[in-house]
Formats: sequence, structure tokens, C-alpha cells
Amino acid sequence: MKPNFDLKNKVAVITGGGGALGGCIAQSLSQSGVKIVILDLTQESAQKTVDNIKKDGGTAIGFAGNVLSEKSIGAISKEIIKRWGRVDILLNAAGGNIPGATIAVDQTIFDLSMDDFKIVTELNLNGSVIPSLIFGKIMADQESGSIINYSSMSVDRVITRVVGYSASKAGIENFTRSMAVEMALKFGPGVRVNAIAPGFFVGNQNRRLLLNEDGSYTERGDTIIRNTPMKRFGEAQELNGAIHFLCSDAAKFITGVVLPIDGGFSAFSGV
Repeated sequence: MKPNFDLKNKVAVITGGGGALGGCIAQSLSQSGVKIVILDLTQESAQKTVDNIKKDGGTAIGFAGNVLSEKSIGAISKEIIKRWGRVDILLNAAGGNIPGATIAVDQTIFDLSMDDFKIVTELNLNGSVIPSLIFGKIMADQESGSIINYSSMSVDRVITRVVGYSASKAGIENFTRSMAVEMALKFGPGVRVNAIAPGFFVGNQNRRLLLNEDGSYTERGDTIIRNTPMKRFGEAQELNGAIHFLCSDAAKFITGVVLPIDGGFSAFSGV
């Protein structure tokens, strides 16, 4: 029997949808007939992605929302239900890092700022947990849905210096598995919770860390490439196929998994 990848008329909520990775998957899902809801910290950021989708003939709405606020996300969820009556897909793409939760080259772990560590942990972990609980309840009530969280290569192995980011993404993987089990045991097999673990993709946040102004690799960028068997960084659109699959009925017996999309980085021993 041919696998069912059809997502037409599904409703997808994408947190951090104004960013490079969130915006890219939003446009990809829209091209498959999905109705898109973009959540970002500002209306301006959300609207840019919405406008791009509409230019291509897609259907999208945008909201300014704080993924760390149950009140904010709860209010948005009610607006979505009023408009489209359901939520089929949640992509928790919101996240990031800040300097104080990162150990600089000339620092040690004892220079870690606990205030910044807490900020990064809340954004990357709580910022996915809160939308998952709010939109997951809608999915539980309708007995169907797919939640996809964003993990990282920094979970399974130590990526030096990004201590706060790594810890929070490790929490994401644990939460993904926990919620997947809870949903399946108590609400049936229709609601699935998975995660992707992107390898190294050049974006606005990490461009200066990975690339010099002339486009050559920095020392850190060169180390990453040497440990990536495909010998290149990923491109944003290369996440889309895996996400599309996990959202579809072709993956309806898959829950609680973390799928690496990393050019072989997680498989390589370095020798």
C-alpha cells in the first residue's frame, strides 16, 4: 500500500516561525496545502513569513506571542480554534542561545552566568513545553495530531562551550519521550510526539561563529566540517522532508523518537 504523505487542509502552528528554519518549513508545508499559523515574539517577524506564504498562494495567519507565557499561548490557541476549528501539527522551532550561557575561548565553566543559563533553559525547554501542553490538549480532545520538537547535536556528544544550550536541548529530548508515552497511554495512538536533531546549519545566530567574512570556515567551523562525513553545512530546506514525514500518516506508528538530520555527524567517530 502506498504511504500517505498527504497533509492538505491540516492546520500547523509554528513557534519561532519568523526565523530562518521556522520560516522555511512554514513555506514548505504551505506548498503541501497546510494552513499555517506563525507565532513569533513580534507581529512584524511573524507577518514577514505570513506575507511570503501568501505571495505563493498559501493560507497563513500570524500572531505575536510569548512561548514562555501560558496566558499568551492560551489566548492564541483560542483564536486559532475560532478560525479553523483544530490544530493538527505543532512545530516548536522557537529557541536560541545567549553569550552568558556560553563559555568563551578564554573562560572556564566557572565563568558561566547562572542568570543567562536560566534564560536559555527557559527559552529552549519551557518554551517548547508550554506550547506542547496547550496545543497538545487540543490534539488530545480531537484524538489526532503531531508535535515535533527541535533538539540538537549537542545532546548526544559534548559540543564545547555551549553549556546552557546543550543542557536545555537534553531536556527537550527527555520531555519529547515522556510526552509521547503519556499521550499514547492515556489518549490513544492518534497523537504523536517526536523531535528532530539538526546538525550544523548556518543562520543569523551562528554565522560569525562558523564563517569568516570572506566565507571561509572559522576554526570552529572547520572542526565541525572535519567531523561531518558529508563535508558541508546543512541547508534549511533539508529539514523539511523529515518534518513533512513525521507530520504525516506515513509516520503514524512513530512516536517518542529523535531523528538526526546532520550529514552523518552523529555517526562519525572522528577516525
